[in-house]
Amino acid sequence: MVIAYVMVKAHTGEADRLKSEIEGLDGVVEAHIVAGDVDLIAKVDVDSPAHVKDIAATHIQEIDGVEGTQTYIAMD
Repeated sequence: MVIAYVMVKAHTGEADRLKSEIEGLDGVVEAHIVAGDVDLIAKVDVDSPAHVKDIAATHIQEIDGVEGTQTYIAMD
């Protein structure tokens, strides 16, 4: 099991819609709108680091309104 956190930068006014779309992706267990340098944080729980990359780089970044992502894999 691999747990990762994907920081999502969104276009202005898109956070609510993006939260719903991101939460609907397989492997995403929760997503939160946050204040700070990013707009959303998604928690991913999957079988491999490659699956984390697939969710972040392929699925999340392809959603209209996403400006960019940064992914952090939990080490504990």
